Amino acid sequence: PAPPHDETGHTWHHPDQMLFEFTKYGPQKFAGADYRSIMPGYENQLSDTEIWQVLAYIKAQWPESIQTKHTEAFAR
Repeated sequence: PAPPHDETGHTWHHPDQMLFEFTKYGPQKFAGADYRSIMPGYENQLSDTEIWQVLAYIKAQWPESIQTKHTEAFAR
């Protein structure tokens, strides 16, 4: 099963662009066609704006401490 997207999962360990691409194209693009996952890519269902909005919603559910860690880890 997919990991939770809250502070107990590892979603916050990844940069925003990676989360966007993983959501848009699905895991097979990154892990290869043999990778087993039921998660599809959403490029034909959601616009780029909608994907960013979903990710913003998920991130808004994280505790402030996790939001800060994520921001600090990927600020460049």
